[in-house]
Amino acid sequence: MCNLYNLTTTRDAVVEFTKAMSDKAGWNEPSLNVYPNTLAPIVRVDGGGNREIVSATWGMPTPPAFVKGKADRGVTNIRNVGSPHWRRWLGPTSRCVVPFTSFAEPDPASKVEGGRVPNAWFAQDPDRPLMFFAGFWTPWKGVRKVRDGEQEYELFGFLTTTPNEIVKPIHEKAMPAILTTPEEVDLWLTGEWADVKHLQRPLPGNMLVLVDPPENPEDD
Repeated sequence: MCNLYNLTTTRDAVVEFTKAMSDKAGWNEPSLNVYPNTLAPIVRVDGGGNREIVSATWGMPTPPAFVKGKADRGVTNIRNVGSPHWRRWLGPTSRCVVPFTSFAEPDPASKVEGGRVPNAWFAQDPDRPLMFFAGFWTPWKGVRKVRDGEQEYELFGFLTTTPNEIVKPIHEKAMPAILTTPEEVDLWLTGEWADVKHLQRPLPGNMLVLVDPPENPEDD
């Protein structure tokens, strides 16, 4: 399960790739690590049909049967789009794209005795060009953290699919559904479900490589 990704690019690059007309996110970090239940930029279509960059919290509403306790921590990765819980968000008004340059999967095989499970990192190539997860978003009112009580949120998550030959040795169950061209982004944001569902597929193995963990400004 992908529960960490990195975005090392510029706002202008995201705008150019997605044709976003406005930026409401105010995001300008040179390198952003994104974890569940944290804010991150997404691109969606607003009520007027224009594309906008906004900040949303990573983790869609959990199916009620799986909520434990008083807080809903959210679902970051979505696989079973045939479930009634997810079908409500399959239309274009609930779709978004999530910019990233590399993503992580836990790598238990590389764990050192007594240490924590390390992450394996993946990118399109060693230069880490901009790519996008095929995602969904929704407004939501509820309890994310018990100490914060009920609040209003805008949430997002993204599709996963069968892993390709690069990811499978690390994580054999799934990998994110990834969009790599402006044409795929256009289709995901505007097409009917019948026309976009094929994008829930593994990226070809020659379009993904293992990379070192991203450098963060605090590492310098």
